[in-house]
Amino acid sequence: MHQVLLYGTFFIAVLALFAGLYASGRVAKIQLGTKDLDWDAIANMTGDLATIKKTIQTLNNRINGMHSPKLQEQELMMQLLSKQGDKQNGKMIGG
Repeated sequence: MHQVLLYGTFFIAVLALFAGLYASGRVAKIQLGTKDLDWDAIANMTGDLATIKKTIQTLNNRINGMHSPKLQEQELMMQLLSKQGDKQNGKMIGG
């Protein structure tokens, strides 16, 4: 039983060592990739992303508005009002 615990902990320790080496390799790769990046570039990218996000939201709002049932209802109401205006029979209502 003691041998199982001994080999199990050794296996877990070796596995943790490899996981740590893998993580440090990933961190080093990210650091090399962002080595030439300064704060001005980050600020420019942030502004560009905000502009793109606003453009996408505007486009989505336009697309959603084209398929909106409110737009179809408004068109139908305008058609009904224009037809009713054409049907006036000349009779005066009231006074």
